[in-house]
Amino acid sequence: MVTPITVVSTLWVLWVLSWVLAARWSGATVVRQSKRDRLLHSVFMWSGTFFLFFRPAALGPLGTRIVSASAALGWAAAALALLGLGWTWWARIHLGRLWSSAVTLKADHALVRSGPYRITRHPIYTGLLVAFIATALLRDDVAGALGLALLVVGLRLKVRQEEQLLGQHFGAAYQQYRAQVSALLPGIW
Repeated sequence: MVTPITVVSTLWVLWVLSWVLAARWSGATVVRQSKRDRLLHSVFMWSGTFFLFFRPAALGPLGTRIVSASAALGWAAAALALLGLGWTWWARIHLGRLWSSAVTLKADHALVRSGPYRITRHPIYTGLLVAFIATALLRDDVAGALGLALLVVGLRLKVRQEEQLLGQHFGAAYQQYRAQVSALLPGIW
């Protein structure tokens, strides 16, 4: 039987596999964030991933339900996850060889302000945030909410690191972009 959670689980598996395969098409890195900075946001991202996606045998109070999710909410969350993951792919395709999983500058790095980058400065993270929220809604427990909170902290740290690197590299052009386009959520964040 197809359920919202099986749909979202399948979407995440396909997304991860395709994301890993597509990493081969990145350009050469010329500047990379420090190991300390990468570790800083990665600890939150991996911890959040654990709580959002994996169910330890003994969750205890972390398994406590938050709300009783209806079937309609489940399917809405599945649609939201599809939208978020699709958004990440639009941004990644638009970014092309400039993409990296780490905070980096690529050879001949350019400031991309078109496509989804007109709407938010970090549309891949926007899409991930939407998909994480959808997944947490489906989980409907304290562990999922904790995972979402940790992932938001990790994304926020990584955004700050990218903002600093891009600001140093592109100077006034990046400051103008920051003034015109929101980081993650249009008009909000």
